Amino acid sequence: MRPIARFATTGLAFTLLSSAAFAAEKKEGMPQLDFANPLTISQVVWLALIFIALYLLLSRWALPQVGAVLEMRAARIGEDLDVARTAKAGADKAVAELTAATRTAQASAQAEIAGAVAKAKQEAAAEAATLNARLDESLAAAEQRIGAARTAALGALRQVATDTATAVVARLTGAAPDAAAVDRAVGASLAARGQ
Repeated sequence: MRPIARFATTGLAFTLLSSAAFAAEKKEGMPQLDFANPLTISQVVWLALIFIALYLLLSRWALPQVGAVLEMRAARIGEDLDVARTAKAGADKAVAELTAATRTAQASAQAEIAGAVAKAKQEAAAEAATLNARLDESLAAAEQRIGAARTAALGALRQVATDTATAVVARLTGAAPDAAAVDRAVGASLAARGQ
């Protein structure tokens, strides 16, 4: 016999003996505990039989099934936790890789932007130097043209002033003036003006 069955049998025997001893000592008391009555004994026997049958049914059939279900659930929960831990580790690794890639991309973008800005500044400086050189050349050429035009204008002015002075003197006096004297007077007048 198994220890549980021995315990149940011993407990039943003890209950019957103690009930019988109690009934023998006291005749007065509760009628449910009057073991002199055959109905009480049959009730106790049926109680013991139902208890043993219920105990055997639970210990041999119901509780092992409940235990198997609990073991299956514990195994399933353990598997799910393992899968969740693996997924979390993968997600953490992916987040770390994404963070590193983002930092690398940002650093690369900053370096490219800085390089592009430096290149644009160099190109702008070179273009500005080229434009300044062209402007200096254009300015020098314009100054030469202005100087030549001024010299030509001053030469023409001297001629126009000499012709005008000769015409005015001839009209006022009625006689043609001395060309050399008019030329000297116009030259002195232009020299006084700084032209």
